[in-house]
Amino acid sequence: MTILANVSLLALAGWFITMMAIAGAAGTTEVNYFTPAAAIRGFAITRTAGRYAERLVTHEATFRLLASLRVWFYQHLEPLAPAVLQHYHSGDLLSRIRADIDHLENFYLRILAPIIVAIIACVFFALFLHQYNDILLLVEMSLLFIAGVLVPILINRQAKHSGERLITCKSDLRVTTSDSVQGMGELLIYGAADTQAGKISQLTEDLLQDQEKQASLYGISQAAMLFCANLAMWSMLLLSIPLLKEQQISAANIPMLALFALASFEAIAPLPLALQLLPETLKSAKRIFEIVDKKPLIKEPKTASPKPENFDIEFKQVSFHYDEKQGNVLSSLNFKLPQGNKLAIIGESGAGKTSVMHLLLRLWPITSGEITLGGHSLEHFHSDDSRQYFSVVSQQTLLFNSTIKRNLLLANNNANDDEIEQACRTAQIHDFIISQPQGYDTWIGEAGLKLSGGQSRRIATARALLKNTPILILDEPGEGLDTITEKKMLNAIFDDNPDISILMITHRKIGLERMDKIICLEKLD
Repeated sequence: MTILANVSLLALAGWFITMMAIAGAAGTTEVNYFTPAAAIRGFAITRTAGRYAERLVTHEATFRLLASLRVWFYQHLEPLAPAVLQHYHSGDLLSRIRADIDHLENFYLRILAPIIVAIIACVFFALFLHQYNDILLLVEMSLLFIAGVLVPILINRQAKHSGERLITCKSDLRVTTSDSVQGMGELLIYGAADTQAGKISQLTEDLLQDQEKQASLYGISQAAMLFCANLAMWSMLLLSIPLLKEQQISAANIPMLALFALASFEAIAPLPLALQLLPETLKSAKRIFEIVDKKPLIKEPKTASPKPENFDIEFKQVSFHYDEKQGNVLSSLNFKLPQGNKLAIIGESGAGKTSVMHLLLRLWPITSGEITLGGHSLEHFHSDDSRQYFSVVSQQTLLFNSTIKRNLLLANNNANDDEIEQACRTAQIHDFIISQPQGYDTWIGEAGLKLSGGQSRRIATARALLKNTPILILDEPGEGLDTITEKKMLNAIFDDNPDISILMITHRKIGLERMDKIICLEKLD
């Protein structure tokens, strides 16, 4: 509607001005200038309102699509973690969920919509010119075809490789920059900062070259578009003069047709850029579907999860490997953790202690054997259903850039202040929190930057306790803590939670005297 109004406005204005000039030169006073003037104003208002509505509708639709795509992508991404995603860099995954999905906005806004608009507009243009002369129609459609089809196809072919490289290079640059920032300390210690900086510089240079190639192609396409538009205007002008002599058209129609031809190229002006962006958009889509099309290693059951009457855990001849080539991490492991008991798993690094936790949480599938929960095979539970029975303090503490309280409430959004305080007292972190000027509303920074390792670990422990599940898994709970604090924390956890099952994975001896059973794992050759 906007484009048709704009073309009609320019064409009608040309006709009206010429008509009034002819009438003035001839001294004619009987000229209806009210209707054309009203039509010109109507087209101007329609163009303005249409442009606003077009921006509003297309951008609203695009933002809604991007929001839906991110949710859709995350829903497919989450079941792949961590087993399938272990081969992907976190920076690369972040680039896919943000930059690549952002790039997909081009498909609707700059590719699909302009092509549809151009096709519809060209049909109206053809019907309009058919009323005057088929030669004019043929010339106009030929130049529109050249500028709107042939030029974009040529630009698309030239932009294919550089466009695809552009997406890959941007992703590599994000990953490398992220690595450099996160690992700056290690890079400086080992004297590798200059090498890493050189890698970033090379990626930046490659990116600039591809961007320069894309900018050059865009400039060429716009030059070709302007050339065809001006050629159409002059062709229409020159071809209309003989028609005037033959009295097939009036004199006022000549500038109208010339301006119509010039303005009509607005309908196809976005097409070269649309096809230039197509390789980049398709490359982004391929990167997204590369993740989405992967199958989770954990197979969810088709039936509803069983309802366990108790929460006994039993490993029956369980063997497991992360990679067949590297061999088993666990081999024929057997143990039982009755509900309410405490079990410690100790052993040297690499013996498979943390792997036990991974299998219980269904993050990886077991190679052979069986794990039962409440007498039911763990494979009969949906992952989300089985995980609701576990609270976990893992070695990797995950905290968000928010307040202490909000980080704690992630475990239990309905917890009241008394429950939060009790969990923090048990984790031996309450005194530190209240010593802060803002107490539980203290912001902890990105990934808990403002906290020490031990403080972060104790907040994570309090969060796990706040979840209030029948099974608690502690993976190296004393990491970053001094011996006295660790012992106080573990004793408080054991004393305050006598009815829950506790599985403690550790290489330290603190707290082992409170265990009902201790299993020592040996590293397999």
